[in-house]
Amino acid sequence: MDYVGNVIRPPSEADSIILQTTVGCSHNRCTFCGAYKDVRFRIKEEHIVDRDLRNASLLFPEKKKLFLADGDVLTISQKRLVRLLRKIQEELPNVSRVRLYGSAKSILSKTPSQLKELSTLGLDRIYMGLESGDDSVLERIGKWGNSDTMIAAAERAKAAAIFLSVTVLLGVAGEGLSREHAEKTAAALNRMAPNQIAALTLMLIPGTPLDNQKRDNKFSLPKPDGLLRELRTLIEGITLQRTQFQANHASNYLPINCRLIRDKEKVLQQIDLALAGRKPLMPEFMRGL
Repeated sequence: MDYVGNVIRPPSEADSIILQTTVGCSHNRCTFCGAYKDVRFRIKEEHIVDRDLRNASLLFPEKKKLFLADGDVLTISQKRLVRLLRKIQEELPNVSRVRLYGSAKSILSKTPSQLKELSTLGLDRIYMGLESGDDSVLERIGKWGNSDTMIAAAERAKAAAIFLSVTVLLGVAGEGLSREHAEKTAAALNRMAPNQIAALTLMLIPGTPLDNQKRDNKFSLPKPDGLLRELRTLIEGITLQRTQFQANHASNYLPINCRLIRDKEKVLQQIDLALAGRKPLMPEFMRGL
């Protein structure tokens, strides 16, 4: 398989075939992210992707899931995406679920009928980064769009019957705006109504603009107890009835995997125990990206 650069996939795609169709991220201006800083975004040559598909059919003939990497594969033209999904069906007939990262911008670049077409051809899940529901935070971290555009993108994906997983980032607003960030993020999530919410905790990467801001005393990352309070405020504000909520990424201090609203009170109690020092947190040496 032809892999270029730092190929990233969601934790839930650990057992999927990884087919790299783009290199890097089409936006690549978020101040907290260092994943693709040294890589110029490009769409891979079609013959290389086709060759990888043929190799995958030999290596993983029984696999049922496939993840299209890297960041923002939806930037590929509709015609080529349709051709790719049909090729996947031909080469890997056992694959019934195709997933990818999609930004709000790239989702909105597709018409509702185009997204529906992709859905009928096997695209069943989009991982989208909200990070924050606070527009001032989104602007400061270099994210494209605002909370309204994020919500519009979520609505378009869901209307096409595509499972939507939305990522939020604890700590990204800093200490001063921590509570407001959590409250506004919960409000945005309530309007987006994703099938799944994944909360990660900010870990500053050396050389990124946000890390530089911290070194210049222009950004202050909340301490673990502050991050727990932010997490509590976030969960407390979510009123969705049947959304899967996960904070079990390696970056988090308190692993959580639950169904909202069913498990909400139980989870809040666990966070309170952690804040009281009666439940251990993930040690720093075990945290990671």
